[in-house]
This record gives sequence, C-alpha cells and structure tokens, in this order.
Amino acid sequence: MFECLSLLTTEPDTAMRNTLSLLLLTLSTTAFAAGGHSHGKAELDIALDGNTLTLALEAPLESLVGFERAPKNANEQERVKKAAEKLRAADKLFVISADAACKLQSVKLASAVIDPALLGEAPAANAAGAKAAGAKEEGHADLDGEFVFRCDKPAAVKSVTVNLFDAFSLLQRVDARAASAKGQHAAKLNGKSRTLSW
Repeated sequence: MFECLSLLTTEPDTAMRNTLSLLLLTLSTTAFAAGGHSHGKAELDIALDGNTLTLALEAPLESLVGFERAPKNANEQERVKKAAEKLRAADKLFVISADAACKLQSVKLASAVIDPALLGEAPAANAAGAKAAGAKEEGHADLDGEFVFRCDKPAAVKSVTVNLFDAFSLLQRVDARAASAKGQHAAKLNGKSRTLSW
C-alpha cells in the first residue's frame, strides 16, 4: 500500500496528493487493525507530503487508560482526560528531526466508546449513533489520533522518536511505518528502541 505513496511526489495537484495521502494512511491503519487488537501495542503510520507530516496512531484504550470501554466513574473520566492531555502535547511525544523545524498544527482524537468532550473534541453530531457504534466495540475499543505537523525544511525530516512509552506505562510496543519521497520504512519500537529513521 505504501508503494502508492511514492507516486504522490509526481502528482502536480497538491489537493489531490493530500487526499490520496490521507486515504492511504486510513487504508493502511484499517488494514493493520484487521490483523488484530493487542493490548500493550499500538500502530503508528507516518506520511510526509510536501511540508506536511501526518502521524496516525491507533492504540487499544487499555494501553492508554487501563480499560476498553466508556468510563464508569469520575476517576476513569479523569484518566481519559489526562491521557488526552498527554496526546495533545504531541510535540513532546513525537520528536521529529530538529533540522526540519516542524511545528505541531493540529491534533484529532477519537474513540467509539469515549465521549468526544472527554478527549477535548467537539461533541459528536450524532451522539446516539456514536453510542450505538461503541456498543459493538465494547470489548476491544481503540483510541485513534491524528497529529499534523508543518515542517519548514521537509527534506531534513529523517527520523521520528516516539516517547509514548514515558507517557503511557502500559504501552510496550509501537509498530511504526513511514512513507515519504525517500521510500517506505518500518520498525517495531519499544522503551529502549524508540526511533524510526530513514
């Protein structure tokens, strides 16, 4: 699937490249998720398109907050809020090659079983629909994050160091994949080996 991303560098229409890039990231994450939901692990897709670096994270809620369902009490709601606060400080969790001068532009967080307000997002347009969707995922719910950085020198983006392990003690491994004009790269990251380089 990432082979298709190399075609994006020759496409003249930037809007089309961005659309294709996001579509491929979504497909990649969906395809990887079909491989299985595993506690202590997360998936991270990284795509560099022009000066936009997009990171897409999919992690079992268990790995981030210790449970995989809607919070049942104020203590659990607070755990979700704290996890969301940590994820919103994405420039500390994902350290990009310093020479690239990348700045965090946006963060989007979502889970089928968590109220968007607890994640710092706008309320869902169809709250009843969100609860219905969450009901069928009650046993294995995930949290998805999209982190967008704007890089002044995108050619200098050569690595991303993942510091999620410091923020989330239950997280043991991140399967990371990157796609850029330089090709596709992958690594299994952990607390001792945190950097995907290319």
